[in-house]
Amino acid sequence: MGRPDKAARAAIARRRSDAIDLRLAGVDWLTIARKLAADPAVNSDGIAYPQGYGIDRYRKKQDPPSDEALIHAACRDVRQALADRRAELADDVDELRALEADRLDRLFFVAYKKAVRDQDLAAVDRTLRIMERRARLLGLDMPARTELSGPDGGPVQVENTTVDELEKLIALTDPDTE
Repeated sequence: MGRPDKAARAAIARRRSDAIDLRLAGVDWLTIARKLAADPAVNSDGIAYPQGYGIDRYRKKQDPPSDEALIHAACRDVRQALADRRAELADDVDELRALEADRLDRLFFVAYKKAVRDQDLAAVDRTLRIMERRARLLGLDMPARTELSGPDGGPVQVENTTVDELEKLIALTDPDTE
């Protein structure tokens, strides 16, 4: 099977969007699958959903997919749609990060000129703050190395505990367990 044409890809995107909307509304997987099925015999609305689940079987006049296959297709659609949205958000974040870096560069240039030309200590401080912010934004700072140690800098003592002891500790520290 080749790549779907532009109209089919748009219909698939619409189906995935509908699947997410239904899932967000709390609809169970089987109901989603039946609502978005291609075969009117299993479609809960009694219509052929464009590019719905089991479209190839419907076109070939075969029996509709089983409930398990429909549920699997609906789950796959929601996972794919969420992955696509995460990728879009990541692209948006990268664009926003680049925009913020450009803004910081412009502010840095103004503050740096004033710090160097006028030897203004407030401008020096502002320049350093902009540099710190830019380094945090772009992840330029080296991570701080942390080390756990026991009393007086010695090794951390690890003790074996029983489940009963852990439950008692949880009961002491977690007010929701009462």
